[in-house]
Parts: sequence; structure tokens; C-alpha cells
Amino acid sequence: RSSVVMEPDSDTPVDDVSGEAEAAPRECNTYTIRPNFKQKFRPVVVKELIHQVLMEALNEKQYSSEQAKLWSSEIGDLIKARLKELGLARYKYIVQVVVGEQRGEGVKMGCRCYWDSDTDNYAQDIFMNDTLFCVAAAYGVYHY
Repeated sequence: RSSVVMEPDSDTPVDDVSGEAEAAPRECNTYTIRPNFKQKFRPVVVKELIHQVLMEALNEKQYSSEQAKLWSSEIGDLIKARLKELGLARYKYIVQVVVGEQRGEGVKMGCRCYWDSDTDNYAQDIFMNDTLFCVAAAYGVYHY
């Protein structure tokens, strides 16, 4: 049985047996209810990120109903991974991707969200070629 004692004038526990300080990760509450200016979800940056992903994934593709489901899933995962690379702390991401056949018909899409307009936002981009269209939207919601 080993016991832990606190070193005088310190919050670092010391192991009784060896006398060495234990490495315990410490997490402190930040009490932050708003992201700082540099850490906000920026639609312009995210739109460019989505545009790059769509161009890389669909540039030479021809529409295939069998492949559309797979493509939309892969594109959504890619966008989400790139959003996480931005390093926006405490943001949760929702990504929606629709791939359809281009037949000259109009398509209308809409969404409705309940959020804090000061911290939450979204970005979208559209890719089209002769045989397919793709609409991708990414939502960034700040987690309080």
C-alpha cells in the first residue's frame, strides 16, 4: 500500500515510497462563454476549405447512382477532418453533403437552425460539372 502526500507549499503530490512527484494532468476551468476573435468560425475560410475538398474529390468524376452515397460520405468526412485541423476550440461541426445527377432541373435546398448568431455560423459551396452537382454545407456550433 502506498500513500500520497502533498509537498509543502505545492499542489504537486509526492509518492511516499520514491519521493518523486507524480505526473498528474491538470485541467482548469476556463469559464469562457464566447470564443475570442481569432477562434471564431469564419465562413469565408470554411467556404474555401469546402471548395478545395469538392474540387479534389469530384473534379474528374461522372455521376453514378451507386457511387453517389459513397462520395457524399467520403466528402463529409474529409470536410469534417479539415475543419478539425483549423483548431477552433469548443466548436462542434455538422456537415451535410448532397450529390445528385445534373439533368438541367432546378434544385432548392433549405435549412433552419436555432443557434447563437454571435458564435455559431455556417458555410456552403456548390460543385457542378456536366453530369453531377454537389452541395456541401458545414455548420460550426460553439459548445458552451
